[in-house]
Amino acid sequence: MAVVSGLLAPSRTARWTIGVTVGLVFAVPFAATVLFTVASPEGFTLDRWAALFDPALSARYAPVWTGLVNSLILALVTVAIVLFLFAPTMVLVSLKFPRMRRAFEFLALLPITIPAIVLVVGLAPIYLQIGRTVGTGAWTLAFAYGVLVLPFAYRSIQASIDAIDLRTLTEAARTLGSGWGTVLLRVVAPNLRQGLLAASLISVAVVLGEFTIASLLNRPVLQTGLVIINKQDAWASAIFTLLALAFAFALLLVIGRAGRVGAGRKNS
Repeated sequence: MAVVSGLLAPSRTARWTIGVTVGLVFAVPFAATVLFTVASPEGFTLDRWAALFDPALSARYAPVWTGLVNSLILALVTVAIVLFLFAPTMVLVSLKFPRMRRAFEFLALLPITIPAIVLVVGLAPIYLQIGRTVGTGAWTLAFAYGVLVLPFAYRSIQASIDAIDLRTLTEAARTLGSGWGTVLLRVVAPNLRQGLLAASLISVAVVLGEFTIASLLNRPVLQTGLVIINKQDAWASAIFTLLALAFAFALLLVIGRAGRVGAGRKNS
């Protein structure tokens, strides 16, 4: 098997070629945006970057900072929904109701086929009741975002479930006297680490980049804040976009590193 995998793996030259090509695809627009934010008739300056953190101009950029805080809260709540509600449901379906997998998969992938504007039409009456019950805070968008990320989270988690013998692991743990809580937290979750991390990353990326639902439901998030700032200061909007991309890239590295550390401990 190792020999076959080695034959199928691309050569080092091919890997470097692919890596450099993909890197250039991402680096060129990123570098162009950086130049746009620092270029001026007099040369290059960082005054526009420094202005973002000037207390005297804090009111101008308040929509972005408020939206960023709301988006981070939404990301945390959405990831919690994926990890503590959706993932255990997938494990339950795989163990107890395997015949329902196709129907469950269809329902989980359905949101990706529905345009966001159509989702808003269906969600508007629901959010009217949510607003009357728990208020109109931006965090309530997590219920809609939980539906929006289902297709991406499903594929990531299901790939990890298919890669292990979930039934044997759970039956062995139950035979040794473990309760279902212990089985999920100490047996299933460590073996699904890669899928759970990937689902979390994708959920954060979707939440930070979502605009349509938040805009139509009148909730301030990062993307709506960027639109407001773009109408006032195009340079500031570009800088905030760069910072958001840098944050997403750093998050990708952190989660990828955590996944490798977990895999290394498991193999040892």
